[in-house]
Amino acid sequence: MRVLVVEDEVSLAETIRDGLQQEGFTVDLAHDGAEGLWTAGETPHGAYDAIMLDLMLPRLSGYEVCRRLRARGIWTPILMLTAKDGEYDEADALDLGADDYLVKPFSFVVLIAHLRALIRRGAPERPAVLSAGDLTLDPAERRVARGGETVAVTPREFALLEFLMRNRGQAVTKSAIIENVWDAHFTGDPNIVEVYIGYLRKKIDHPYGRAAIQTVRGAGYRLAADG
Repeated sequence: MRVLVVEDEVSLAETIRDGLQQEGFTVDLAHDGAEGLWTAGETPHGAYDAIMLDLMLPRLSGYEVCRRLRARGIWTPILMLTAKDGEYDEADALDLGADDYLVKPFSFVVLIAHLRALIRRGAPERPAVLSAGDLTLDPAERRVARGGETVAVTPREFALLEFLMRNRGQAVTKSAIIENVWDAHFTGDPNIVEVYIGYLRKKIDHPYGRAAIQTVRGAGYRLAADG
């Protein structure tokens, strides 16, 4: 099994490499985001069974490396490594296409367990493009478009719109949105949903004279099936 480790702390990268080699893995190293992106992109698809990707990297962040790999159609399982343990950081990493997330410092035993679980699952299939009328969302390219025109959205806005589009035509409650877009254990202000609904309306509805995102009184929100 072959693994690419993208980690700017050279001593840590080498320690991970040595440990993985003792477990029978073949390991390649990259020490910044640009090098990691080039290595993963130029190596024949399918050559790596998994990529271990640090979040805070020079030149390109782990977020950006992950986003660009997915946009290129490279679906190698990605295990994100980071010293940041905030729930938003984890959610953003997963929203951008990472498959798993591990906070430093970590036990090598736990690291191996996560890595083997990723490899057992294998690379996911490319997600299908979602559509509602002329509104489209491409989970692979992380792209939202209205009438063929790209609409810039944040990772959280993308996740919210994806959830609405997967349930288009159906009313979804605020609690269901929080559980699926934020976290089942989210303890912040639930009105954050209304804030992000407002952000999306200003991007995908108002500029185009649409009202696709509807408020369903007493129930939550609904994305019109026809967009």
